Order: sequence, then structure tokens, then C-alpha cells
Amino acid sequence: MQIIPRDEQFYGLFTNMAERLASSAKLLHELFQNPPNRAQIVAQIKEIEHDADGLTHEIIDRIDRTFVTPFDREDIHALASELDDVVDLIDGIARRFDIFKITEVRQAGVVLAEVLVRATAQIQEAVTGMKQHKIVNAKSAELKRLEEEGDAIYHDAMGALFADTLQPVEVIKWKELYDKLEDTLDQCEDVANVLQSISIKNG
Repeated sequence: MQIIPRDEQFYGLFTNMAERLASSAKLLHELFQNPPNRAQIVAQIKEIEHDADGLTHEIIDRIDRTFVTPFDREDIHALASELDDVVDLIDGIARRFDIFKITEVRQAGVVLAEVLVRATAQIQEAVTGMKQHKIVNAKSAELKRLEEEGDAIYHDAMGALFADTLQPVEVIKWKELYDKLEDTLDQCEDVANVLQSISIKNG
């Protein structure tokens, strides 16, 4: 018999994190579609990243202050960190886009950013429904498929990048952007793995 109730507010905090994550991905896609609005969009992504950091700290602080957590403390910490890492990576891509002064966008970058929008939407749905094993499993499977889709686009994009007659500095810029977009999709799959682990333990 459980006398002290579990602190369910963690679920709300994770939902807020997932919302920030999905919003930052949408803004990144917008950035790749509208480079002239670079400064404004990059600033918006940075603001979301700052909010996500705050939520991550709140979750971790709450672990120490909570007597009965809804699931393992280690898993709470892992999920918060993995979600925050996705937002950090998106912010990093946006900052590079700005530093590199991108004015003309390669189509593969737009497509990879769009795959990332779909991946973060799956994460948002998985986090919102994380109490339901069926939802987590379905969203995790879709995230794996999206990571594979992104991987194929990445390889084609890299091949085209080195086949084109670009200035070496442009090749360096776009290789870095493609690499980071792929890293972010990989990180989305890492979030799915943590969610599945939590779901299995608490199913």
C-alpha cells in the first residue's frame, strides 16, 4: 500500500520539454526555407533552448526533492538529458547556419530538416502518451524508420556535395550542417530508446 502519492508533475514537465523540442525543429525547418530571416529565427531557437535548459534543471532538481517518483530516478534523469540534447543540437545547427552566413540553401538540407520536424512530432506524441506502452512502441518504431530515412537522404546529400563543383569552403559548411542534422536524428532515436525502456519497466 502506497501512502505517499507519486509526484505526477514530472509528466507535465516532460510534455513541456517535448513541446519545446518540436517547436525548435519547426523553426529550424523554417530557417532552411527562409535564410533571409536568419537572425530572427536563430534568436527564437536560442530562446527555446534556454527554456528547455530551465525545464531540464527543474526536472533534475525535482528528483532530489521528491520522495516518490512516477518511475526510476535514473530514467527521469536520462529522459530529461536526452530531450535536452535534441534541443541543444537543433540550436547548434541554427548557430552554425548563422555563423556560416548561409544565403543559398541546398535542397537536401531542407529535406533533412523536414524529416527532423516529423521525428520531433513523434517524440512529442510518445512523451504525451508515455503511460501507454502501445503508443510508445508505435512512435519508437516510426522514429527508427525516420532515422533510416534521414540516413539515406544524408548519404545521397554527401555524395552530391562532393560531386558538385563548389568552392571548398561551401563544401566544408554543408558537410558540417548535414553531419549535425544526421546527429540530431540519431539523438531522436536515442530518446525513443529511453522511452521504450521506461515503458517496459513500468508496463
